[in-house]
Amino acid sequence: MDSHPGLSLGLSAPLSSPAAPLSDSSVPWRLLNERRPKEEENDDNGSESDSETINFMERRVKRKAEGHQQQSCFPSKRVAVDSSVAWWNQPLDVADPEIFDIMEKEKRRQFKGIELIASENFVCRAVMEALGSHLCNKYSEGMPGAKYYTGNQHIDEIEFLCCQRALVAFDLHPNNWGVNVQPYSCTSANFAVYTGILHPGDRIMGLDSPSGGHLSHGYYTLGGKKVSAASIFFETLPYKVNPQNGYIDYDKLEEKAMDFRPKILICGGSSYPREWDYARFRQVADKCGAVLMCDMAHISGLVAAKEVASPFDFCDIVTSTTHKSLRGPRGGIIFYRRGAKPRRQGFVHNHGDDINYDFEEKINFALYPSLQGGPHNNHIAALAIALKQVATPEYKAYMQQVKKNALALASALSRRNCRLVTGGTDNHLLLWDLTALGLIDRNYEKVCEACHITLNKCAIYGSISPGGVRIGTPAMTSRGCLEEDFETIADFLLRAAQITSMVQREHGKSCKDFLKGLQNNKDISELRNRVETFSTQFAMPGFDI
Repeated sequence: MDSHPGLSLGLSAPLSSPAAPLSDSSVPWRLLNERRPKEEENDDNGSESDSETINFMERRVKRKAEGHQQQSCFPSKRVAVDSSVAWWNQPLDVADPEIFDIMEKEKRRQFKGIELIASENFVCRAVMEALGSHLCNKYSEGMPGAKYYTGNQHIDEIEFLCCQRALVAFDLHPNNWGVNVQPYSCTSANFAVYTGILHPGDRIMGLDSPSGGHLSHGYYTLGGKKVSAASIFFETLPYKVNPQNGYIDYDKLEEKAMDFRPKILICGGSSYPREWDYARFRQVADKCGAVLMCDMAHISGLVAAKEVASPFDFCDIVTSTTHKSLRGPRGGIIFYRRGAKPRRQGFVHNHGDDINYDFEEKINFALYPSLQGGPHNNHIAALAIALKQVATPEYKAYMQQVKKNALALASALSRRNCRLVTGGTDNHLLLWDLTALGLIDRNYEKVCEACHITLNKCAIYGSISPGGVRIGTPAMTSRGCLEEDFETIADFLLRAAQITSMVQREHGKSCKDFLKGLQNNKDISELRNRVETFSTQFAMPGFDI
């Protein structure tokens, strides 16, 4: 190999002149050092030896002073003289007390509060350990077994295992289904599907966001402003729920789909409390020639536990988050059909038609390199841990209790004359229509937050204007709450509604005026104390407090 005279990486003098003085330009690390004064020392023969002591990364080392002639081609060799606790081994409370204190406050908030946001949950200690592990150090662009960087043999093991556990958790055969566990979120997963199988401007149809759909399925305002990337890069048209009962109007859905002819028809949403008729969706998709995709982000845990109907029986592609009812780390996942396509009744297959699904390569390529970089290996390991739990009888019992608790809460609120959208629930969440009580949803949300109850406002029947709140049971079920506990929670929710009504009457409904009424409010303080007394009875998964 040809040598390059004068080339230096800053680690040694040029190899072509081993005795040359070490220059500043050849040791860029010196910028990191605190230089120490030269010390004169006598060697065993009594001769002087020029040296200096430096501090690099909190480690004091001695080396020959600059300009001292050495025969070695590595004149910058260092000798450790002492060391102290370095930055890489400091615990969080020492390394960054400010962040540590904020995190401790958040820990106490979770412990003292009642968590009713339907998309939130509490993970176990093992998931937390994987998330905060050395796996975040490795770059792993590409699919397992075909990574761009070397040194990924163990990362590949983890990802292969995670994929295997994902298929087992949902009772899927690897001959019929493939899976990608790299998406950073379900929104990323959904967009990877669109990117992989659509061209810009192609058509998508999903449930309208104000009807309970998700923004990532496409959404634009009444004024025509395109809110989500799906609507910016593709043409989207929503289907809606029946305004009289809150259920999806399947007849109008089919009528719209036949006119619009979407290339992807999406079932699944973020605020729909009832079952999905996947067989009817399949029928519509086949009729208009669409790929049928399900976003099961909210109900994936119930699907895995077989507590609701499974989209895998009818859909071509299924996406999900991994941190809601699945009780895993925050991220996304994509399942896609593989193998031979079934012959659908009433359809004639021409000789040139594709007889095998081709989603796998398209979706994987869309995710990387088209949309994402390196996957989060700590997340994939944490997801593998969560999926192992999903396949257990204990997890099935947990999801059964989630559903029982949702039914108990719906029943308790209904008995207290609260109006629920669709009159109840088939899954883990319910929608409470506050308009009958004359309450503004954002005001009620603020009162609940002041009382350490977290839930979220939600549009009712296709309107972004004040409507209701969405309430979910997975998180408090993870803490050990049963049906009778949700009876107590229903009392807290109703009391919060009464406080909201009083403050609106006394101070007004506008946000600015309403918030003034929350300051030093004795009713809020009393309810907050009751909530904290109730909530602190239950253990926190993942950490002690």
